[in-house]
Amino acid sequence: MDTDVLIVGAGPTGMMLANELLIAGVSTVLVDKLAQRSDLSRAGGVQSRTLEALDQRGLLEPLLATGEHPVISGHFAGIPLPLHANRHRLQWRALPQVVIEGFFEKHLAEHGLHARRDHELVSLAQDDNGVTATFANGATLRARYLVATDGAHSTVRSLLRAGFPGQPGTVTIAAADVRLGGDAPASHTWNEDGHWAAVFPLGTDPQGRPLRRLVLGGTGRSLPREIPVTEDEIRHGLSTVFGTRVHLLEVRYARRITNASRQVEQYRHGRVFLAGDAAHVHLPLGGQGMNTGMQDAFNLGWKLGAAVHGWAPENLLDTYHAERHPVGAAVLRNVRAQSLLMDWAGTRDPEVLAAREIFTDMAQLPDAQRHLADLMSGMAFRYPLHGTKTHPLVGRPAPDLDLGPSRLHELLRSGHGILLDPADTFAGVAGPWSDRVDRVGQGARTEPMLIRPDGYVCWAGAADPEPALNRWFGEPR
Repeated sequence: MDTDVLIVGAGPTGMMLANELLIAGVSTVLVDKLAQRSDLSRAGGVQSRTLEALDQRGLLEPLLATGEHPVISGHFAGIPLPLHANRHRLQWRALPQVVIEGFFEKHLAEHGLHARRDHELVSLAQDDNGVTATFANGATLRARYLVATDGAHSTVRSLLRAGFPGQPGTVTIAAADVRLGGDAPASHTWNEDGHWAAVFPLGTDPQGRPLRRLVLGGTGRSLPREIPVTEDEIRHGLSTVFGTRVHLLEVRYARRITNASRQVEQYRHGRVFLAGDAAHVHLPLGGQGMNTGMQDAFNLGWKLGAAVHGWAPENLLDTYHAERHPVGAAVLRNVRAQSLLMDWAGTRDPEVLAAREIFTDMAQLPDAQRHLADLMSGMAFRYPLHGTKTHPLVGRPAPDLDLGPSRLHELLRSGHGILLDPADTFAGVAGPWSDRVDRVGQGARTEPMLIRPDGYVCWAGAADPEPALNRWFGEPR
């Protein structure tokens, strides 16, 4: 066996997973078919739940220290969602994918894990003990488990012949990283003819000048993906929507994006797992693709670590699909709804415009804003865990509690589970799991709670926690 886990694809999902396995003490090989890391921005924002996950591993502060990454507000179908103070502990940040990949690459390298590049997967075979992967350069690797994080056109998914149902792409839009002059409004702007533009901050270029993500769509703008996006096309699009108020200074990168919407039927295929865009693809609305993929990795990493170390309870690896597939499906649903309400193709259909008008009015209601903010931030999802019906916290991200000398997110940096035991009631019960669950006794000003390594509550209340310890952390030692 060459390694415990082979990760195919060195994007944000693959690097997030590699870090989780590093914390779990699992030998990992990370490969990518590209000769060098891409310098394209791609995704541009990080949601509250992903920020929490990074903070729980001690990575958020050093990541934010890499540059100016301002707090941004979200949107739903181009309708701005105002920032709600104290709604979520961490607000959305303008953090381009290229920055995240560069940060993770350096961080992993400092811990001895370097991506093996020029490794294009050409075949794989699995048996009861592991997976054998063969690459175009002649290399062969044998691993206990393989995780596909190789993007929307996943080779692993194709080799598995995994079902990937959904809706094919019917229209395209142009997306570009640009420098703009003039008064460029944030978020989305439409004109009466169905042309629209969206503008979002992307931080700054090496000279400190503001960069923006520009998206152009609407009537007559859907062209085949293989046709390059030109500067003239971008200038014309800006002029059509903004007139002379905004002008183009520089194009750093441009591509066409389709509205394809698909999700793999099974996230687990024996010893092979699919995560990120390899498992789900959709329009890049609200940065949900990269964020959902990184959260896939956060869910899967500790479970693979448990399996490698031999304490994983029966069916623990199956909970990856059970928990993350519904999340991916919910993202696809909200993206499809947004596409309709945005009039993505610029049809100016009166029925669509009427629905959007009513929805825009409803989105001004505080309860509606809070619901949409939770949905788009990744904080609304509740995993279907045992005990969900008996306590409102079970299945949800744990609140970031003040536990005396530390806060909860700091204690999770060990990669262990956490048992909050404020009355020192369960010291004897928790002892046999002390190699994988850290107990916090008096000083934890909260009710009793068992929290998984990924920060989700899996038991809470006054009942005996032993069944939950067995369910999530295996047999006692």
